[in-house]
Amino acid sequence: MTKLFKGKLIKLTTVRAEDAAIMASWEENSDYLRNLDTDIAYPHSIAELEEDKERSSNSAYFRLRTIENDILIGFVVIHSIEWNNRVGSLAIGIGNTNYQNKGYGSEALQLILRYAFHELNLHRVGLDVIGYNSRAIRAYEKAGFIVEGRIRSAINRDGHYSDRIMMGILRSEWEQQVLKQ
Repeated sequence: MTKLFKGKLIKLTTVRAEDAAIMASWEENSDYLRNLDTDIAYPHSIAELEEDKERSSNSAYFRLRTIENDILIGFVVIHSIEWNNRVGSLAIGIGNTNYQNKGYGSEALQLILRYAFHELNLHRVGLDVIGYNSRAIRAYEKAGFIVEGRIRSAINRDGHYSDRIMMGILRSEWEQQVLKQ
């Protein structure tokens, strides 16, 4: 049987008390905040992060930790789940810069998609990404996401406008990709 929460490099875990302080340090990095979300880049306090991400019947939220050392490196969530339509939205962030561009995010995407399609029984997972975040777009495409549309000039950063790109993957597309591996 497949290990539901573990890959070769990382594991999906629950929230731990010490996580908020670590995540607060990531939020001092404006590049992290500006790639993560379209909202105003504003770091949250430890107290705000401790209150955040409560369990919900419409989301599945995990922290990302390394298998080797159990180090917190990021988070991943399927949120805004519409059970009647069997769809949800994905958000992911690798906040520990020592673990960026080394395959951890790609493995996290595979783990959360397996969870979304096999455990939550979703049919579709979507996401939106800022057009200038080419690293994330490549990772999503590698995971099988397809560009479904774009909202032109929707993000204003440093006086320049970028598109908001909408991407999605269907369960059948993901299963075809898994068979190829």
